[in-house]
Amino acid sequence: MPRGIGLKTQDASLKALLAPLKPHLYGVAAFSLCINILMLSPAIYMLQVFDRAVSSSSESTLLMLTLILVFLLSAMGLLEWVRGQLFLQAAGRLNELLGDRAFTASFRRALVSGDGKSINSLPLQDLGTLRNYLANNGPAPFFDAPWVPLYILVMFLFHWSFGLLGLVSALGLFALSWFNHRSSRQATARANVETKLGQHFCDQNLRNAEVVAAMGMMPAVKAHWQRHNNAGVAYQGLAGQVSGRFTALTKALRILLQSLALGLGAWLAINGAITPGMMIAGSILLGRALAPVDQLVGGWRQFQLARASYGRLEEILAGKPEAPPRTSLPPPMGELILDGVTAIPPRGRTPALKSVSFRLAPGTLAGVIGPSAAGKSSLARVVLGVWPTVAGSVRLDGAEIKQWNPDELGQYVGYLPQDIELFEGTVAQNIARFGEVDSDRVVEAARFAKVHAMILRLPDGYETVIGADGGALASGQRQRIALARAFYRQPKLIVLDEPDAHLDDTGEIALRRALANARDWGATILVITHRPRLLLGLDRVIVMQDGTLVDQGEAREILKKYQQPAVPAGDAAPAGGDAG
Repeated sequence: MPRGIGLKTQDASLKALLAPLKPHLYGVAAFSLCINILMLSPAIYMLQVFDRAVSSSSESTLLMLTLILVFLLSAMGLLEWVRGQLFLQAAGRLNELLGDRAFTASFRRALVSGDGKSINSLPLQDLGTLRNYLANNGPAPFFDAPWVPLYILVMFLFHWSFGLLGLVSALGLFALSWFNHRSSRQATARANVETKLGQHFCDQNLRNAEVVAAMGMMPAVKAHWQRHNNAGVAYQGLAGQVSGRFTALTKALRILLQSLALGLGAWLAINGAITPGMMIAGSILLGRALAPVDQLVGGWRQFQLARASYGRLEEILAGKPEAPPRTSLPPPMGELILDGVTAIPPRGRTPALKSVSFRLAPGTLAGVIGPSAAGKSSLARVVLGVWPTVAGSVRLDGAEIKQWNPDELGQYVGYLPQDIELFEGTVAQNIARFGEVDSDRVVEAARFAKVHAMILRLPDGYETVIGADGGALASGQRQRIALARAFYRQPKLIVLDEPDAHLDDTGEIALRRALANARDWGATILVITHRPRLLLGLDRVIVMQDGTLVDQGEAREILKKYQQPAVPAGDAAPAGGDAG
C-alpha cells in the first residue's frame, strides 16, 4: 500500500501482494493533480469577473467567463467521478489479492486457537474495513493535501500577506489534526480492546446458552459482559469528546480564517495593494487550501480503523506466509506410520504426545483407548496433520503428512471429531463436504454409514436443510450423518473420535457394520472409543496414557490384559472422552 494512503508498509511479501494496486493509485494521483488544478477555476473566475467584467460593464465578457467556468467545473466533476471509480476498482482488486489469504489466515487462526470450532473472522473483517475505506474515497484527502502549497503559492502571488495568512492557517489546522490523533488514539485503542473482549465473551456464552439458562448463570454472565461493554462505551465517549472538541475547533477556526481573509483582502484593496477580485479569489483559495485538512479531521476515525486493520493484516499474513505449491502425490493406499512423534498443542507448553510410534497396514481397523487426557484426541489431530509435530514423523504411504497438499489429501481422508459440527445447508451438501454433490456417491456413503433409511424419513430427505447446530436433528442423527460425510468417496484413511458417544444399541450395531464395510474397501481406520463391544470388532488396539503409547497388540489380547482385576486403576480399561 503506498505511503500516500498513510498506512505502514514494512512487510515485503505484503508489498508484493499489493503491487498490482499501484496502477490504480498512480491513476488516482494523476487525476488528483488535474482536479486540484481545476479547483483554481472558481478563484480565477471571481478575479476576472470583478476586475474585467464588472469594471468594464461587459456582459459578453461575463457570459464567456461563465461558460468557461461551467466547462471547467464539468470537467472537474467528471474527473472526480473517474477518481471515485479508480478507488472502487482498487477496492475490488484488494479483495481479489487478499481475499483468499485473509480467509486462509482466519482458518489457520481457528486451528491454532486450540478448539478449531469456528473461524476467527478478524482478518476478514479487517479486509472489509480496508475495502470500504478505499471504496468510499477515504484516502482522497491524502492525495489532495500535497497540492495545498499550490493554492498558497497563488495567494502569495496576490500579496505576501495573503500568502502568509494561508501558510499559517494550513500549518495551524494540520497541527490541530495531529494533536487530535495524539489525544484520542489511546482512548480509541482501549475502547476497541474492551469492546472486542466483551464481544468475544458474549459469543462464547451464546454457544452455551442452554447451560447458562439451566444453571441460572445469565445474571453473572451479563454482569461480566456489562463490565467490558461499559468500559468500551466509556473509552469511546472519552475519545469522542476529545475528537469532538478538535473537530468543532477546526470548523470554527476554518470559518474564522476565511472571514479574516476577506477582511485582510478588503483592507489591502482599500489601500490599493490588491484589486477587489483578488480579495474574493484569495478567500476562495484559502477555503480550498484548508478543505483537505477539514476532510482529514472529519474522516480521522475511518483512517484510524483502516490503519489498524492494515497493521493487523500485515502482522497476520507475515506470520502465516502462503504455502508454496506442492507436488501432487499419487492416491494413498493407507499405510500409516508414526515414528517417535512428540507434539505440543497450539499455544501450549506441555507435550500432549511423547515419542509415539506404531504402524498400521492398509485395511487395518485399529482402536485407541486410554483414560481421560491420555492424548487420544491429540493423536487423532496429529495423524490428520491438524497439529504439527515437534519431533518424529507421521507418514502416509511413506510421505510425511506435511508433504501432502492438504486440499488434495482431504479427499482421501475421513474424519469424525468428538464434537460433531454440521454446516448450514442440505444433508446432501454436508455429506458431500460442500463440494459438487455426486448423488450416487452421497447415497453410497449414507448406505455405508447405515443412515440412508433415516435420511429418507426426514421431511425433505437428502434435501432437508439443517443449521450449523444440526437443527432439529438428534445428537445420534447428527453423528451418523457426520459418519456418512467421513465415508464419502471411500477414503483411505479414516479417523473416528468417539463415534459411538451418542449412539443407542441399534446405532452401535450399524457403526460396527459400517466399520467392516470401510475395512473391506481397504481403508485404514483409527477409532477412539471406550466401549468394549466396539473394540471386539477391531484388529488392533493402541493403549495411551499421559500422552505415551504404553501398549499395543491384537484387540482380544489387549482387552483381556487390561480387564484383569489386578491391573491398577490408572491403567484400567479406558473410560470417558479425551480432553487432550
